[in-house]
Amino acid sequence: MIYPVILAGGSGTRLWPLSRELYPKQLIELVDENTMLQDTVLRLRDFEGMADPIVICNENHRFMVAEQLRNIGADSGSIILEPVGRNTAPAVAVAALRAKSDGDDPVLLVLPADHYIRDVPVFHEALATGLHFARQDRLITFGIVPDAPETGYGYIRKGVPLSPPGESETSEAVAIDQFVEKPDPETAESYLRSGNYCWNSGMFMFRASAVLAEMTRHVPDMVSACGAALEHGQEDLDFFRLDRAAFESCPADSIDYAIMEKTDRGAMIPFQAGWNDLGSWEALWQVGEKDAHENVVQGDVLLHDVSHSFLHASTRLVAAVGLENHIVVETADAVLISPRDKVQDVKSLVNKLKAARREETISHKTTYSPWGSSETLVASERFLVKRVTVKPGATLSLQKHFNRAEHWIVLRGTALVTKGEEEVLLEEDRSTYIAPGVAHRLVNPGKIPLEFIEVRSGSYLGEDDIVRLEHVYRE
Repeated sequence: MIYPVILAGGSGTRLWPLSRELYPKQLIELVDENTMLQDTVLRLRDFEGMADPIVICNENHRFMVAEQLRNIGADSGSIILEPVGRNTAPAVAVAALRAKSDGDDPVLLVLPADHYIRDVPVFHEALATGLHFARQDRLITFGIVPDAPETGYGYIRKGVPLSPPGESETSEAVAIDQFVEKPDPETAESYLRSGNYCWNSGMFMFRASAVLAEMTRHVPDMVSACGAALEHGQEDLDFFRLDRAAFESCPADSIDYAIMEKTDRGAMIPFQAGWNDLGSWEALWQVGEKDAHENVVQGDVLLHDVSHSFLHASTRLVAAVGLENHIVVETADAVLISPRDKVQDVKSLVNKLKAARREETISHKTTYSPWGSSETLVASERFLVKRVTVKPGATLSLQKHFNRAEHWIVLRGTALVTKGEEEVLLEEDRSTYIAPGVAHRLVNPGKIPLEFIEVRSGSYLGEDDIVRLEHVYRE
């Protein structure tokens, strides 16, 4: 049995303004109708012996991750929540310890949740070769045969060839000679010409016992901390919460630095399948379907004399004239415009926005919760208007606010509202008023989504003006 371990904890700041802290790129439909997380899981379905995934993610994204897995029919019962980010090595240690807790010793396939792979059959061939060597207790990394002198990736130098798993296999395996950092343009050109280097994809395969043996040898403090985080963690609905104190004490490191650069068991499977880590808007232009003028267009976009550009519209018409080699990305609250050769600087722009404490780096106007979603329509100093959608059968926590009143108007569906000792059933076009300090709760008792307008008014309208009296979800 192979256990896919999906690393879904990144933030994807280079894809701002679509990717935000609370809605990162792995949870967005960037290439097709599925999110990057969903595509990562779906491309494994036809590979024999693949178990349901173990997904490791930020606790702030847990309900979106669970919902996206359910939407593609995947088991959402193995979602591990990181209370803080500690890079990839602790995530792998947690997954390996968790996988071995039942006495098994499965092969782990570690995959970032935000990669694009065009040719899935070729990817499966590489997995088959990797599986053969992983069962021999090798620690496998998958190298991408480069087709350009890319300076944004780390590289791996090929070592001696390893014995092939069988005559029918087309993929080859090599020992790992050396990991090298992201090169300058001249060095990248020399790597490409030599044919001796692959891009470091960040995808791995190994037995749980093999990777834990190497981690115990090279980073014993990390294994100890991760073991404590699991031992003192707790189940919570569909999730497993790692113990915060233990996981915070864990050293932060990547799996590359922690063991792959030190082990003598390492091996690399080179392959070429249209892989891209979608780390920038330029990468999305490269993989996107292009029109006759080499433009990638998403949403309501009108062009005149535009070429070699990427244009995305989320909420309104975007019209462009006379652009060449540009990126234009529109969302409800922000617009990004950049030459294609400057998109790596988007991260610096996001850092400036964070320093200014701009909300646009954290969330979109639409935010998601386990019970549904809410969209900010109008915001001012003394009032705030939201459109709220509640799933059928869902319940909001019993709560109260000290600094604001709320007025709810039902647009669609039925709302069962509790306020104080009173219970009110609201149908379409009916409304209710909730004064400051009054305990209240809302339930959607119907079989269709409930939509209502929430109007807040008062001296303070922030989300932290809330006292939850009864928790339905651990929000």
